[in-house]
Amino acid sequence: QVQVVESGGGLVQPGGSLRLSCAASGFAFGNYLMAWYRQAPGKERELVARISAFRSNTNYADSVKDRFTISRDNAKNTVDLQMNSLKPEDTAVYYCNVPFFGKWGQGTQVTVSS
Repeated sequence: QVQVVESGGGLVQPGGSLRLSCAASGFAFGNYLMAWYRQAPGKERELVARISAFRSNTNYADSVKDRFTISRDNAKNTVDLQMNSLKPEDTAVYYCNVPFFGKWGQGTQVTVSS
């Protein structure tokens, strides 16, 4: 069955960096759009970034543009989110998503605090 498992979250100081990774299985990974979402306490889940299947075209939320980079490795069935210049407002649970299947991972906590 379709599965995605996130890793790489943690506590980081403002201005720091983290790299999240999502390992996918159970489907032809290279054929599908992948996305990262996040949900902060008391807020709705929001799209952070997505990457297309074949040409790896990317889209970002305005709030993370020029700081975050989404990438995929179709040989390893992984999609990563490199997060630089982190801000306290980036604190959230980050989720990997396969839009076509509506499949979510369990999420990984990112906390940006001094």
